[in-house]
Amino acid sequence: MQGDLRGDDPLSGYSLVVGDLVGVAVFAASGASAAVAKRLDLFGVGFVGFVAALGGGILRDLVIGSVPPLAFADWRYPVTAVLTSVAVFWLHPQLSRLRRTVLLLDTAGLGLFTVTGTLKALNAGVPPVGACLVGMLTAIGGGLARDLLTGEIPVVLQREIYAVAALGGAILVTILYGAGFVGPLPMVVAAVLITGVRLFALYRRWHAPIAVP
Repeated sequence: MQGDLRGDDPLSGYSLVVGDLVGVAVFAASGASAAVAKRLDLFGVGFVGFVAALGGGILRDLVIGSVPPLAFADWRYPVTAVLTSVAVFWLHPQLSRLRRTVLLLDTAGLGLFTVTGTLKALNAGVPPVGACLVGMLTAIGGGLARDLLTGEIPVVLQREIYAVAALGGAILVTILYGAGFVGPLPMVVAAVLITGVRLFALYRRWHAPIAVP
């Protein structure tokens, strides 16, 4: 069983790649939608989508010593990001209420990247605490870069439950990993829970404490 946890199972490795690519597509769509809302040109939309999709993964790979990062070593990652961004550029008239679209896509990407980032860190031998931090950084890195490029205050620096949801999700994934629940279903459930917590926090207007002036 432990061999499966470390990625020796081909199915487990395939599921991780699929989850990663879905996360790339989701964050690319989020970044491209934000760029379209800012009226950037095709190159700008593609660039913001690329950075939003792959920024967190590049940071993750550099931290765990996986070089070159998958964004540069595996053609599927940049191609997925660019094609998704171009699709959003051309199809954005059909995407109603862009702000809600960006929010939903960003939230889904947060859940997916938290799971895959944490699992990759654990599979690379990173201790649990470090793996949780890597998972959180993987999830928030792309959104942080997207907001900076589009001239917005990064969500992660505001009082919304964003990084906290990612960190809590990374802890959940680490616990599941240690208990031997690392198949596709438990990880999908973890991603859905992270997404659900973030959406529920937005709905209930929960936020982290802020300093009183």
